[in-house]
Amino acid sequence: MSLELKAFFLYFFCLLLISLISYRKQKSEADYIIGGRSLNFWLTALSAHASDMSSWLFIGYPALIFTTGVEGAWAAIGLVGCMFLNWHFIAPKLRTITEQTKSLTLSAYFENRFKDTSGKLRLISAIMSVLFFTFYISSGLVGLGILVDSLFGLSYTLGIFIGLLIVVIYVFLGGYRTVAWIDLFQGIFLLLVIVSVPTILIAKTGGMSSIMDAIRNQNLSTSLIPEFTFTAIMANIMIALGWGLGYFGQPHILTKFMGIQKVDDMYKAKYLGISWQTIALLSATFIGLIGIFMFPQTHHPEHVVLDIVKTALAPFFAVLVLCAILAATTNVMAAQILVVASNLSEDFYKRLIRRYATSKELLWVSRSSVILIAILAFIIAFFKISSLYQLVFYSWSGLGASFGPLVLASLYRPSINKHGAFAGILVGGLTAAIWPYYNQLFGLDIPSLIIGFILSYLSIEIVSFITRKKVKL
Repeated sequence: MSLELKAFFLYFFCLLLISLISYRKQKSEADYIIGGRSLNFWLTALSAHASDMSSWLFIGYPALIFTTGVEGAWAAIGLVGCMFLNWHFIAPKLRTITEQTKSLTLSAYFENRFKDTSGKLRLISAIMSVLFFTFYISSGLVGLGILVDSLFGLSYTLGIFIGLLIVVIYVFLGGYRTVAWIDLFQGIFLLLVIVSVPTILIAKTGGMSSIMDAIRNQNLSTSLIPEFTFTAIMANIMIALGWGLGYFGQPHILTKFMGIQKVDDMYKAKYLGISWQTIALLSATFIGLIGIFMFPQTHHPEHVVLDIVKTALAPFFAVLVLCAILAATTNVMAAQILVVASNLSEDFYKRLIRRYATSKELLWVSRSSVILIAILAFIIAFFKISSLYQLVFYSWSGLGASFGPLVLASLYRPSINKHGAFAGILVGGLTAAIWPYYNQLFGLDIPSLIIGFILSYLSIEIVSFITRKKVKL
């Protein structure tokens, strides 16, 4: 058995062991979905960020830097900046109000916050969540397929099947608390690895001056602002906000805020999490730049990290890097599958089929939903309808535009009502879903998240205002 296979088996045996230990602690749906709101700030911080950075951190984002140069780092700047705002303005309020309203999911929170007894608000939010998360989960499978194919020469289909099987097993058994502990373990491991790679390789390549020369030879940007023109600066802002705004509406990240034990510890989690994210993205940026130096002629930007691992690193360290890529991928998939499972159990089954279902019954519905969503994601990944980067961006934009404006409005705008909330989710989600096609048709360069976010918020305010006027009349 090769060193790579031995490392993978050992690594995932540890994950399975954590899952089995946690399995005995799941006594209710609340334990399974948000861990009984009992997590400390370490778990909350690293779980929120580790479940955010998927294989996109090792494969998708370095590929962006590889094709654009330093200027592509505006995506990372937008992510760090908006995540800080998310921790500061959203996390404490959301944790407090979801406990007061006894809400386990974002959909349930919207229903309780706006006193919607019809179930329409909860249903539309659950539909958007399931729709975009299915594509998001499939992006993780695409990353696993690329990894296994490149590493072992196994088929892409077998790669996505093995990866999905591993994630489903530990999510099915453990739930929220298991995912959080695994996120803590993998978050620390992932950070150590991603910092080590550029540290080792920059010395081997002759330093940053050699790397910058290679970037210039490829006619790529060597600074964050290559041109001081209005058009160029606006393009950079579009890149930053086109990613960063998404944080306000990502259910798999927002639910991490809901699981912390003490609201007063949120500020500790904020600084710990932001530090982790900044270091990880900075390291990933250097990896993409190193790739330009080492493989200037490659036709597969998403394979750059794998090519670096196989050609420039010692076998043992290469195995650690590959395990870190798997860790990043499985972290996000686990968190996302768990959110979708809670949507299907809480928002569909309990709300539409069996309102008075027991806690134990809902627990098993949640676990069964894990299997269902895994099958749907497998089908999408099998046909590989798009690249990993495009799948992540599409899903991220859809979730951010659907829920981000409403999360902000629900916490800071008391005058918003259920009609405006429904309109905001519907308009934001549909805009993000169809805007990429219009973007291409008319040659526009406006990210779908930005246009969807704006239209969603305007819909919330306008529809709430109109329906308030009608009620008064």
